[in-house]
Amino acid sequence: MKLHLSVSKMFFISSILITWLLADSCKTTKNLNKAIAPKDTVAIVIPNQTIEDSIRNIETTMEAFYKHHVNFKTFSAKIKIDYEDSKGKQPDVIAKVDIIKDSAIKVSITATIINLEVFRILITKDSVILMNKNKKEVQYRSIDFLQETTEIPFDFYTMQDFLVGNPVFIDSNIVSLKKTENNTLVAMVGFYFKHLLTITNDNQLMMHSKLDDVDLSRSRTADITYSDYETKDGLLFSTFREISVSEKNKLDIQLKYKQWEINKELSISFNVPKNYKRN
Repeated sequence: MKLHLSVSKMFFISSILITWLLADSCKTTKNLNKAIAPKDTVAIVIPNQTIEDSIRNIETTMEAFYKHHVNFKTFSAKIKIDYEDSKGKQPDVIAKVDIIKDSAIKVSITATIINLEVFRILITKDSVILMNKNKKEVQYRSIDFLQETTEIPFDFYTMQDFLVGNPVFIDSNIVSLKKTENNTLVAMVGFYFKHLLTITNDNQLMMHSKLDDVDLSRSRTADITYSDYETKDGLLFSTFREISVSEKNKLDIQLKYKQWEINKELSISFNVPKNYKRN
């Protein structure tokens, strides 16, 4: 699902409007001070209560939202992946993911149609190793390979957060907050994306993330939906996610978490057979 132009306009208009309100408020206060305050008296500044209330509302909402951040030492999951690209629907795969926080991400991909492991991937902070077991070859790449492949500015830490269910591309530059009957819409502008985040009113869970490229010369968009939350060890975790990414090509992905665990004993090894072709 692509972002509509109206979303981009909303971000643009909201940021200008808030900037104008703040500037106009300061300007009006200065003019009032000049008009009513002689040099030997103290000026009384009346704050813009609407802006103060808005800032307080944003701080309260985001503080509750960040309480759902997944703090972990290790993470393991088994994920069923359905995906469709410009060539149509592709065969389903199962990904087994092991993560040691801030150190390594290992992914083993099995083709369900033949029930055999076809790829094994190791991601560290500065490199990616991709082993194709079908072709008996291995590729060694820099971490930039993630961005080249996904067309999204993923680094190791962003990929790590994405897999464990933490929000990605969150920025402190929040330009608007709007509450509906059930949800709160938070609009922010970061270095890469204009981001519209939807969270629930009752418990501030992330439900939807819409990203639109800041660079107007590009048409890169991403739409991520989080659902089917389940509780384990006091943690609320989204077990079903839908992702749609579009720029030159379109890619739709569904992630269904069949199993997941945090903070279990975990070690990661990655052995490449000697007969594999190196690229």
